[in-house]
Amino acid sequence: LKRRVLFTLGWLFMAIAIIAVAVPLLPSTPFLILAAACFSKSSERFHSWLMNHKYFGPPIKDWETNKIIRTQYKVLATLMVASSGAFIYLRESIPLFGKLGFTACVTLMLIYVWTRKSQP
Repeated sequence: LKRRVLFTLGWLFMAIAIIAVAVPLLPSTPFLILAAACFSKSSERFHSWLMNHKYFGPPIKDWETNKIIRTQYKVLATLMVASSGAFIYLRESIPLFGKLGFTACVTLMLIYVWTRKSQP
C-alpha cells in the first residue's frame, strides 16, 4: 500500500511540475524533487527515468548529489518571478495586501534560491 501511495504521489508531483513550467508563480523544481523522492521509494524504473530525463534530470541530480542550484536555473527563476510580478503589479483588480504578500513570498524564495551554492 505504501509503495502505491508513493507511486501515485510521484505522478501527482510530476504533473504539478509539468504544469509549473508554464505557470510563472509555481516553481517546478521542488515538485520534481518530491516526485524523485517518491519514485525512489516506489519505482526504480520511474526514478531512473526521471533522473535521466533530458530536461528534468539535471536539476534533480544537482540537488540530490550536491545540494546546488545552478546559476542558469537561478536566473530563470528570477526572470519568471519578475514577469509574474509585473503582471500582478499592473493588475488593478489585485488588492495591495495581495501584492505585498506576493512580494514577501517571492523575496523569501529568491533569497533561498540565491543563497544556495551554484557549483559543487
